Amino acid sequence: MLLQIDLASSEPLYRQIRTQIVQGVASGELSAGDALPSVRSLASDLGINMHTVNKAYAVLRDEGYVVMRGRSGAYIADAARTMTPARAQERLDHIAGQLAGLATEYRARGGTEQGFVELARAQAHAVFGATGEDDAS
Repeated sequence: MLLQIDLASSEPLYRQIRTQIVQGVASGELSAGDALPSVRSLASDLGINMHTVNKAYAVLRDEGYVVMRGRSGAYIADAARTMTPARAQERLDHIAGQLAGLATEYRARGGTEQGFVELARAQAHAVFGATGEDDAS
């Protein structure tokens, strides 16, 4: 997986790295057990500070996407094996909170509930449609 950063973006570099790795997991490009580049190697490849990559990996670890294996490095986590029900619920609550925040912003800009749901559905289709998964509804 090739990571790219945008130095002109307002999004912090560590978040850009985090987002691209999560997208890799969601798309199936990265699978459980896949090794990520070492902090030093990725920092060198991207031309950024090692602490930035380390922060991205720490966030991914805290969110349950990555497991750290000491000196062996960072690997994509097997969520089915490592995610406790309590942690899974915590992540769902976090995502629900983010959705509520987005809905609030949409409404503050004059949007309607129906408009927000249609926009969210289109984005979900773009993500899930690319993986070939069927929705259950």
